[in-house]
Amino acid sequence: MSTSRQAAPVVPAPPAPGPKETDGRTARRPLALRLLARPETGVFLGAVAVFVFFLFAAPAVRDGSSMANILYQSSTIGIMALPVALLMIGGEFDLSAGVAVITSALTASMISYQLTMNVWAGVLVALAVSLGAGLLNGWMLVRTGLPSFLVTLGTFLILQGVNLAVTKLITGNVATDDIGDMDGFGQAEAVFASSFGVGGVQVRITVVWWLVFAALATWVLLRTRYGNWIFAVGGNQQSARAVGVPVTFTKVSLFALVGLGAWFVGMHQLFSFNTVQSGEGVGQELIYIAAAVIGGCLLTGGHGSAIGPVFGAFMFGMVQQGIVYAGWNPDWFKAFLGVMLLGATLINLWVRRTATRR
Repeated sequence: MSTSRQAAPVVPAPPAPGPKETDGRTARRPLALRLLARPETGVFLGAVAVFVFFLFAAPAVRDGSSMANILYQSSTIGIMALPVALLMIGGEFDLSAGVAVITSALTASMISYQLTMNVWAGVLVALAVSLGAGLLNGWMLVRTGLPSFLVTLGTFLILQGVNLAVTKLITGNVATDDIGDMDGFGQAEAVFASSFGVGGVQVRITVVWWLVFAALATWVLLRTRYGNWIFAVGGNQQSARAVGVPVTFTKVSLFALVGLGAWFVGMHQLFSFNTVQSGEGVGQELIYIAAAVIGGCLLTGGHGSAIGPVFGAFMFGMVQQGIVYAGWNPDWFKAFLGVMLLGATLINLWVRRTATRR
């Protein structure tokens, strides 16, 4: 009896592995392109160029005291530019930021002087007022759905009128009374407006606060869930809400942060000069927004950093003081400002396109 065996099926050998295919989503880009993709790269290059230019155009800049003055001017802009930048990354902007600084300073001064209270009482009331103004802006925005331009323009006009009218009504003048001899002034001055020596040069405390706030804002953006929320609501609000991002909380809190920044800068102005002019602050909001834009933040939201506005504010301080040290007419500052804004915007655009081009 014979049996037949069935032949085993032939299994084809697997093809030899070829080169690994990658696409633009999975390929790891070179370090240079990844650095160019950072939003602060363009403004860093611009800041270096401006710094080198004034080193030769204004030799007085090389002096330590001159650089301390430049850093001081930069810090007074940069402290406010940080929350404004976070708000812009979140897709909104605040036109009332400049006059809100003066509102804060006026409130602290008049509460302290007219009610004969310790200046810290005025500082705390001013903090509540500043946070309230920011929260009101955010609440109006999310409740009405109006553009932040309209909401904050209305707040800008209201605060500007209230600053002048209330100051005249209470003090009989356009400026507040001198609070330099009131209780608690020395302590508040040490926190908001003091100086300290570094190598024989006096450096203002605002420079330290500026750098501390910048480090904190960078950590929040890059290492916390709240930072992810900011980028998400700025990139696409509806998509962010669909995946569970608390859009209302994020936007309202960002406006509150702008109010917090206005309070701090307002306290610095008050304890630096002991008195406040009620008509100041108009136009400063554009400076803060411009510093954020130069720093790589998009007006459309969803893109930016906290380091970029630091370099943007430094460029402002460098140009503002560099023109003076060079002996030029300071009226040219606004012209330099416009050129700097357009140039930085074009550089940032070129850097992003270069970094994303395959």
